[in-house]
Amino acid sequence: MDVSRKRWYPAPFLLFGLLLPILIGALLFYFDIFSWILVILLTSLTLVFFYNFLMVPLAVASNYYEKKRKGELLRYPEISILVPAYNEENYIGKCIEALLEADYPAHKKKIVVIDDGSTDDTFTEAMSYGRKKDNVKVLHKKNGGKHSALNFGLMFVESEIIFSIDADSIVSRPALKLMVRRFLQSDDIGAIAGNVKVLNQDGFLTRCQALEYMVGINIFRSALDILGSVSVVPGCLGAFRRKFLKGGGLYDPNTLTEDFDVTIKMRKLGKTVQASPDARVYTEVPTTLKDLYKQRIRWYRGTFQTLLKHKNILTNPRFGYLQSLSYPFLLLSAAFLPAAGIVVLISIILSVLSGLILEMLGIFLFFNIMMFLTALLAVQIEEEGDHLLVYSPFLMIGYKHLLDIMKLKALIDVMLGKTEWTSPKRKRTREKSGSS
Repeated sequence: MDVSRKRWYPAPFLLFGLLLPILIGALLFYFDIFSWILVILLTSLTLVFFYNFLMVPLAVASNYYEKKRKGELLRYPEISILVPAYNEENYIGKCIEALLEADYPAHKKKIVVIDDGSTDDTFTEAMSYGRKKDNVKVLHKKNGGKHSALNFGLMFVESEIIFSIDADSIVSRPALKLMVRRFLQSDDIGAIAGNVKVLNQDGFLTRCQALEYMVGINIFRSALDILGSVSVVPGCLGAFRRKFLKGGGLYDPNTLTEDFDVTIKMRKLGKTVQASPDARVYTEVPTTLKDLYKQRIRWYRGTFQTLLKHKNILTNPRFGYLQSLSYPFLLLSAAFLPAAGIVVLISIILSVLSGLILEMLGIFLFFNIMMFLTALLAVQIEEEGDHLLVYSPFLMIGYKHLLDIMKLKALIDVMLGKTEWTSPKRKRTREKSGSS
C-alpha cells in the first residue's frame, strides 16, 4: 500500500449532501407523492445519514493536522505499556513482538504483561519473551477481570505516560511515537486514542466491520479529536497521563466497557482527550454472527451502563463540552439513532405494502449514493480500504439494522439488570481447538 500518494477530499460533496435532502423533499411535495410513510422514511434516513456525514469535515481537519506533525521527537520520555491478558495463547506473542519492534527506544519503553489467571499457555508464551528481554515484565494474578489486571499492572510502573493495549492487538511501528508526540504538545492532554483497524478482512461480515470501523467509529473519533473531546479511548490502543488516570479513580469494575468509563472520567476531570489517526493498531474481529453478537452485546451493554453511571453530566454545566456536546452525542448514537434505523426498516416494508415501491426505491437509492460518498471520503482519509466501498449499502440497511437491534436489545438488558460478560471466539482460537 502506497500511503504517500496524494489524497483528495471532495469537499463539494459536503454541500451537495446538505442541500439534496431539502431538494428531494421539495420534489416529492411538488409532485404530490409526499405520503406520511415517505415523510417518516425520509426523516429517519436523514437523521441516520447525517449523523455520519457531518462528522467528515472535522475528521478531514484532524487528519490534516496529523500529517503536519512530522519529525523526530525532541525528547523520548519513559513510557509503560500495560497488556492485560486472559487466555490469549497464540495472540500474546505477536502483540509483544509488535511492541518490541515499535519505533521507540527500547530503554525508554517498559512492556508489562498481566496474565489475569489464564487457563491456557498465555503465561508461558509471554514468559518466553520476559526471560529474553529486559524491558518485558510478565506478571501473574488470580482472575479478576480486565479492570483488575490493569490496576494491578499500574502498581509495577512509574512512568508518567501509560499505554493500554489489548493482548490480541498488533500496533503499527510509528504508533507509540505519534501518541507520545501529542502528549508533549500540552500538559492538559489526559489521554490519546489510537486508530483501530481490522486485520482479518476475509469475508462479508469482517469486511462490513472493517468499513464500519472507518465510517462509523474512526471518523467520529477523528472528528471529536479537533474538539479535544474524544469519548472513548479504545482498549486496543490507548495512552493516558498517569496522574490523571489516578485522579479519576483508575479502572472500575462496575461496567463492561472499562475503556469507555475511564475516558468519561478523564473528561469529567476537564482534561483534553484526543486521537491520533495515524497511530494504528490492528485487531481481529468476529467472523460469525454468533461471535459478533457476543462482542457487540457486551460493548453496547457496557455503553448503556456507563451512560447511566455518568448521567449527572447532563445537569452539570461545569463539564463543558462533555455536557453540551459529547454526552448528548453519545445518547443520540446509542439509543435514538438505532430506533430511527428500525423505523427506516419498518417504513420500507410499509412503503412496499402501500404500493410506493418506486418512491421508496428512489429515496433509498439517493441515500445509498450519499453513503457511498461518505464511505469514499472515509477511505480517502484512512488512506486504505477502497475495496470495501462495495459494502457501503450495508451501512444503510442490513448490517446496520443488525447492529441497531443489538443496541436496543442491550438497552433492554441493562434496564432489566442483565449485564453478564460475553466473549466471542477468535479465528486462531477456533483453529487451535479444531485441530486438537
